[in-house]
Amino acid sequence: MFESARTHIDDLADFVVASPTSYHAADRIAERLSGVGFEQMDQRKPIGSAAGAKFLVRDGAVVAWVAPETITPESCFRIVGTHNDSPSFKVKPGPHARSAGWTSLGVEIYGGALINSWLDRDLGVAGRIVTRDGATHLVRTGSIARIPQLAIHLDRTANDALKLDKQTHTQPVLGIDLKESLLDHLAGIADILVEDIAFHDLFLFDTQRPGVIGMDGELFASGRLDNLACAHAALTAMESTPSPDGDIAVYVSFDHEEVGSATASGAGGPVLQDALERIAACYGLGLDETRAMIARSTCVSADCGHVVHPNYPGLHDPMNQPLPNAGPLLKINANQRYATDAVGAAVWFAACAAAEVPTQSFVSNNSVPCGSTIGPITATRLGITTVDVGVGLLSMHSARELCGVDDPWYMARAMSAFWTN
Repeated sequence: MFESARTHIDDLADFVVASPTSYHAADRIAERLSGVGFEQMDQRKPIGSAAGAKFLVRDGAVVAWVAPETITPESCFRIVGTHNDSPSFKVKPGPHARSAGWTSLGVEIYGGALINSWLDRDLGVAGRIVTRDGATHLVRTGSIARIPQLAIHLDRTANDALKLDKQTHTQPVLGIDLKESLLDHLAGIADILVEDIAFHDLFLFDTQRPGVIGMDGELFASGRLDNLACAHAALTAMESTPSPDGDIAVYVSFDHEEVGSATASGAGGPVLQDALERIAACYGLGLDETRAMIARSTCVSADCGHVVHPNYPGLHDPMNQPLPNAGPLLKINANQRYATDAVGAAVWFAACAAAEVPTQSFVSNNSVPCGSTIGPITATRLGITTVDVGVGLLSMHSARELCGVDDPWYMARAMSAFWTN
């Protein structure tokens, strides 16, 4: 873990650049964990021994843990959950189209993207290609696409009521008469034959590098802060987590949170529960003992939330108005859109106190329903105490979001304290 917020934010910037998709994020997490001595396990084979520092990768999700040689009857799992995906545009099959002399790329909207924020940005294509032999190849391009906005001269009402058709107005242009197809281009990047491509999971991403901004350098602007800011914070904490005394520290970063989590690598799938049960089995625990151990466990669900918007303060709760650089958010909702309750909040406050980190509450304005996250899904699936927290953002789900420079570092410190204190 880093000694200052600035070194942490610089590393976060590099992590975002390396992680244009959930598949790249999982690959980067695996690379970094391996670099500090974690052992990668094959999810298709028995773990053998759970002791030590180990991890599993399932598509765009990662589960990592640090476990002692022996456990006690009071041992539990201390879980930090995040996710690797962000709203974007997914490339459709047979992606090329011709329109008015232009070559366009067929895409569909992934998650709740703030669509207008993607207009007039230099975009790349990244993701995974699976070849006919079953091999997976991660690929990314430079700036090759753009979703062009209509000139104000052709729509004088654009500044009054911009309305975008999700099909016709969101297709990026690749050029005029292309010398090669997108798949030809990607095959060259992956050093494979285009005819060997079986299928692909490809997404658009903003190629602009993250950066520190503001008169005093207090703010950090980047794509995919939701939720790489939290996934990276948990990673940096896990990289330096010592072998615990009795309990097991678990880090999970799911995929597909932005589209409901109901996938094999999402929070609604079996990836976390499978890992916990397999770890418990390595210690010789039976079904009853495993369920008791899980029941003693706690999950910190870390997903970004909202700080108060200076131009729209009336859309926020009048009594709880979190600000950048004032600490991670404790996310609360009476209708259980967040899983936080008094027991979970107490766990979070204890972690922040141990880390000497400030924290602040987020609750929605009653007239503005809030979103949800992996917290309620994890609590429902495992039946454990779960607390929802997050780094506060402006412009969530924009192609380029904004947070305070200090808050991701605060989050990492609180996570480390949750695991070690």
